[in-house]
Amino acid sequence: VELSCIIRSTVTPDPRIEWKKIRDGETSYVFFDNKMQGDFVTRAEILSRTSLVIKNTTRMDTATYRCEVAAPSDTKTIDEINIHLTVQ
Repeated sequence: VELSCIIRSTVTPDPRIEWKKIRDGETSYVFFDNKMQGDFVTRAEILSRTSLVIKNTTRMDTATYRCEVAAPSDTKTIDEINIHLTVQ
């Protein structure tokens, strides 16, 4: 599955991007400090610097995924998008 986070930074040359997984009220990192975290290390990757690709998805991957972008030089310095993923 591919989850897309489109970034339109106008000034910041290299905005910070983080992906988080929110399931049952608990938040965990998926992509943080420019690397995959937890069990995503072996089965996920970032495409085109922003899109999260999760391979071999299972029902355990059903969650809300949040893409957070920090662009300190832009007018809007931080933004996020939530994507709800349901694996049947």
